[in-house]
Amino acid sequence: QVQLAESGGGLVQAGGSLRLSCAVSGRTFGDYGMGWFRQTPGKEREFVAAINWSGSNTYYADSVKGRFTISRDSAKKTVYLQMNSLKPEDTAVYSCARSRYSGYATRPPSTPTVYDYWGQGTQVTVSS
Repeated sequence: QVQLAESGGGLVQAGGSLRLSCAVSGRTFGDYGMGWFRQTPGKEREFVAAINWSGSNTYYADSVKGRFTISRDSAKKTVYLQMNSLKPEDTAVYSCARSRYSGYATRPPSTPTVYDYWGQGTQVTVSS
């Protein structure tokens, strides 16, 4: 089986930073793309960032580009989301997801159906 477990969420003041981690257990981590999504109550899940299996390509939502950085450590089977210059509008439950594929050449990383496994999420709250 494949399981994803997020950690690193918490409360931070605007302008601060947090580093989220997503530990993957089960099948080969390095063969699949990974993504981060976020969701607030009553709203649709929003794409945040994605990375292909090799780590050579990364993708970001316009709202976080320049502030967030996605990375992966295949040896540790972990994907990270470094979040800097946080804003109150970044407040959400952040979930990691494993793609059905190794990359995103013909599959937009922002499309939820690209992913087959999802973590439970970790709460990120940014205060003013």
